Amino acid sequence: MTWSELDWSVLERLRGRFLGNIAADGPYWESAADLANYDFTYGERIGWKWDHVLRELRLRQWAPPAEVSVLDWGCGSGIAARRVIEFFGVARFGSLTLWDHSPLACDHAVEAAQRAFPTLRAAQATPGFLASDEPIGLLVISHVLNELPAEALVALRAVIARSNTVLWVEPGTHAISRQLGALRDEFRPTIPAIAPCTHHHTCPVFAAGNERDWCHFFAPPPSEIFADPNWVKFGQRAGIDLRSLPYCFLALDRRAPATPPPNLSRVIGRVEHFKPYARLLNCDATGLALLELPKRAAPSLFKQLERTKAPLVYRWRREGGKILGGEALG
Repeated sequence: MTWSELDWSVLERLRGRFLGNIAADGPYWESAADLANYDFTYGERIGWKWDHVLRELRLRQWAPPAEVSVLDWGCGSGIAARRVIEFFGVARFGSLTLWDHSPLACDHAVEAAQRAFPTLRAAQATPGFLASDEPIGLLVISHVLNELPAEALVALRAVIARSNTVLWVEPGTHAISRQLGALRDEFRPTIPAIAPCTHHHTCPVFAAGNERDWCHFFAPPPSEIFADPNWVKFGQRAGIDLRSLPYCFLALDRRAPATPPPNLSRVIGRVEHFKPYARLLNCDATGLALLELPKRAAPSLFKQLERTKAPLVYRWRREGGKILGGEALG
């Protein structure tokens, strides 16, 4: 697929279905062309979210087990699994299995994976595999929660229960993030979260008084797209702010140490910058807290928080709600 081959009528039809939430009524792919056009545009934006999640996992010195088998559940065009495999290197993976309620999506995802990774075994999931108790090495889930009927969520829970590791990315909306947080707490006793959480406690957004909060982050798109007239045109026609890529995510791993790294914090959302100070919502083992960093206390840290595009994982030096200094992880 190239920009000259893009079918704008397909993208506009898909956009109408997304905005109308018609996706929840069943498969919305009508042809292989739908998936190719989606993968090149909307799918690529999802890929940028995955890139940011994977960079955070690298900062935390996490990698999947060697020779791990991957299941991409609800694969769509397959962009999520391809991003994961590309990031860690195809040699780390033993096989890739893909499943979606749309046979068209499964076909596209398998073919795209075979083109990208000719040496990797890629195939569609069989009904027998989905219904079995066979362990799953790495489960990849991307942008499914706003489409799942109740019975599909039950099936997904069963798949998670079979998995040793789970990487899950969703849109960064209040409702979806809190739903994902509830699932994190549900599986916490058996599959601890190793990111974005910096602790193994229950999610603090569910504590009394935090009803308006939600665990979400922002991925930076590649800077070159803003000088690319094709991406600019896409953003205008799709009604999308190319600068904004909100997401939420979970990384679960049965290998997680009983005691997470100490004194680690994750900034939720964006840092707010004012002339004399910066303000941020902080999550750590003590819960959620609104913190302030006076510019005069740590000018270089203040500037870093204003400019960095890296995941905001820090070790602070603080007194109460005041940050006196700190270092970014990695």
